[in-house]
Amino acid sequence: MSLMGEEEIMDECEYEHEDSIFYDEKYPDDESYLDELQQEEELGDELDGEEIFAELTDYDYNDAYGLDSIEDLLKLDFLSIGEVEVDKFHFGTLAIAFEFYNRFAKSQGFSARKDKNWKNSTDETYMQRFVCFRQGYQLEKWYTLPNRKREPKTETRTGYEAQFLVKFVGVTGRWHVTRFSNVHNHELLEGRLSRLLPAHRSMSKAEIALMNNMRKSGISTSQVYALLASQSGGFDKLNYGPRDMYNQIAKAMREIPEDVGRALNYLEGMAANDKSLYYKEFRATVGRLLNLFWCDGLYREDYKLFGDVVAFDATYNKNKYRCPFVVFTGVNHHNQTIVFAACIVTDETDETYIWVLQQFLEAMDGRVPSSVITDGARAMKNAIEKVFPGTHHRLCAWHLLRNATTNMCSPRFTSKFRDCMLGDYEIPVFRNKWHILVEEFGVEEKEWLNEIYEKRRSWATCYIRGKFFAGFRTTSRCEGLHSLIGKYTKPHYDLSEFIEHFQRMLGHMRFREFYAEYESARGVPVMQTCIEPLEMCAADTYTREVFFLFRPILVRSGAMRVVDYQTRDNSIIYYVCRYAKPTKVWEVEWVDNGNPITCSCMRMESFGIPCEHIISVLVRRDVREIPKCLVLHRWTKKAKESMSESSSFTSELQVSNRLCILNECARMMSEVACATTERFHEARDLMLDLYSSYKALDEGNTPSKPRLGGGTNPKGHSGRKKPQHCSNCKKPGHNKTSCSKRNENAFSTQGSSTVKLMQFMMVNAWMMWNTKLKNGGELWD
Repeated sequence: MSLMGEEEIMDECEYEHEDSIFYDEKYPDDESYLDELQQEEELGDELDGEEIFAELTDYDYNDAYGLDSIEDLLKLDFLSIGEVEVDKFHFGTLAIAFEFYNRFAKSQGFSARKDKNWKNSTDETYMQRFVCFRQGYQLEKWYTLPNRKREPKTETRTGYEAQFLVKFVGVTGRWHVTRFSNVHNHELLEGRLSRLLPAHRSMSKAEIALMNNMRKSGISTSQVYALLASQSGGFDKLNYGPRDMYNQIAKAMREIPEDVGRALNYLEGMAANDKSLYYKEFRATVGRLLNLFWCDGLYREDYKLFGDVVAFDATYNKNKYRCPFVVFTGVNHHNQTIVFAACIVTDETDETYIWVLQQFLEAMDGRVPSSVITDGARAMKNAIEKVFPGTHHRLCAWHLLRNATTNMCSPRFTSKFRDCMLGDYEIPVFRNKWHILVEEFGVEEKEWLNEIYEKRRSWATCYIRGKFFAGFRTTSRCEGLHSLIGKYTKPHYDLSEFIEHFQRMLGHMRFREFYAEYESARGVPVMQTCIEPLEMCAADTYTREVFFLFRPILVRSGAMRVVDYQTRDNSIIYYVCRYAKPTKVWEVEWVDNGNPITCSCMRMESFGIPCEHIISVLVRRDVREIPKCLVLHRWTKKAKESMSESSSFTSELQVSNRLCILNECARMMSEVACATTERFHEARDLMLDLYSSYKALDEGNTPSKPRLGGGTNPKGHSGRKKPQHCSNCKKPGHNKTSCSKRNENAFSTQGSSTVKLMQFMMVNAWMMWNTKLKNGGELWD
């Protein structure tokens, strides 16, 4: 069965790009823009040699007009920049130069695109021309297409007029404007319409990240778009349409490997954040992936505490390859289903399940579970016998009852079969009841029934009594988990999508455990029995869910009577029966000095909670607390206290907590700082400076830091303090806040913070700022 082939992008993601311009893309070919002959004619007025090779020695270099980053562009008020002032700007990179011209074009009502460039002998670009998006002419062939089925696109090419030419100057090491023309032979769009031009109709990195996070949460793309529109104040406030969002998704899909590669990359990314994550792939000789096994660090830790019982089951039709999905589950201290590991397989042979169990054993550091529950599949049984030879194997009661109904076709037989299977009988009584059942229905020759009887040691209560299964009688927990998986995954998901959404489901399960932890720590249950000391002790010891399982046992103990006792060496045997039913007697052995207290029903050994027979003896002896020998640590509130705090997932939790704290601090700062313009300027500049400093550290650069006093001066430098210079006009004696020419240059005080800074802001506040910035270039009205 084939599992993972080459990935096919969904139809909904395939949209034709409309002249989308990004400054990191290749230049468009002539089929998209100008015909070569028409371009030769239109661009005939080229630069002469003197202008191309001359250095700009007469250029008035002004550091105040230097632009080196997006942060610098965000501080500009493009509406106040005149044509004369444009010539004064210089740029640190060619990308910043193009971004400047494109933002200027947006404020004027058009968009920019790249045009011709000039290169030196080392194939490095030293001069670049940017033009209006309507420069050039449509190719002639697009007017004469035979058998045209679609309406021709709107004519947008009107020739060559506006241009923005920049050149790299070696003396300054920067890109300077050498020619600028803002003359257009077409009408310019209004500001509210220019943002819909293809070059301006793009999603920011923060919006893309927000979209991806919501899609990972199971929200459809159309719903994501509606939510972003709602946060921005309406659909007309967004700078992109639904098709741009689908294009972004398709572009991201094209940039990553095929399905198997994406899935492995996803697991590698998880492993980078979780050093304890384990995953292993198994491929055929031709390289085709056959099996993929994985488990994360948190559930490996859980297995150390709760791995005594494991349910091993497979579910089907959960992915587009229709491959079986194997899940290893257990029970935590809140009596909740937890996942230990998962595996996608292509078949269910003995060899496949042996490989799966071997990977499970390796992932869990060789710790073998004491008990395993399966649905009875022969391949699973054979694999368990080989890999876990000493493990108790129990067959799922639910599957047995279903098979009984299918094979015997008698509801009455199924009812009596259930009584034999789950009844708390002694072995001779069970055998007698079985023979009576077979004779009553005359099914002595039924092959299925004979096979089931041969396996009785794996399903009859009388044979598995005393073996710990943590309350597992069926794989119904697995069936419930399969239903939950179906809510988070879809049958059309490929491998990578399935794994990603399965991990999202695990996050939901962990939240349920987190909430159960909260419920156990919150308050004390109301005492409802007459054995209040023991009930209070149980409430303080057990988790809330386990306590609710134990309290009915306390209630039932009231119907138990200690009818006799007998002393044997260092122990006392108590004989317990139910009130008014003296025929059935249980023996409870009491041993002093903290030794185990046992009962002939062996429910303590099977489930880990004292039975009503033992409780009646505790009451008889006036014991006020549950003895430690009767408390199984896995059911207590302190079950996870031994978990290592230095595990890999601790740092992830710390980062999440820090982000929440910084978000709240940023919100408080925003409310206060936005009250006045002066506060806004100061807070914005402080945060931008802090962001730039952290970014430089992350990129391996050393940010400039002020001297805090102390130490000696470098050789050749005096200890005299440098005079303060204004960063606005470059004159000494004052700063930019008190500068008289503060509003005379192009650097408007009406900027906004960077997209990166918005990581510290709440999502709604960020969307409002970003939308205002894109709509008009101004944050404040």
